[in-house]
Amino acid sequence: QVQVVESGGGLVQPGGSLRLSCAASMSLDHMYAMAWLRQAPGETREFVARIKSGGETLYLDSVEGRFTISRDNANKNTVYLQMNNMEVADTGVYFCRAETWGENYWGQGTQVTVAS
Repeated sequence: QVQVVESGGGLVQPGGSLRLSCAASMSLDHMYAMAWLRQAPGETREFVARIKSGGETLYLDSVEGRFTISRDNANKNTVYLQMNNMEVADTGVYFCRAETWGENYWGQGTQVTVAS
């Protein structure tokens, strides 16, 4: 069982920035990857970004160039999602997912609201 905890959500104006953090009870080095997904009201959950244990990253097209997923090299249990130039369409609950070689583990989510 891997515990996953997200933090850093909040309210931001369009064009603003937020940084989300995801802390897992297992090092990314021992997983396949860690990922961020989001769910807007009334919508299905969608993939946002992934970082593999080897460092390879992947992004949803609409966030490419605005969002950056990274790992904490000092604390290998933590990844970040830096979100810049945010848009109203980025509003939703953001979930972190720890992707092990067996199961996936989810956090409870953190609310991100982009509004003026």
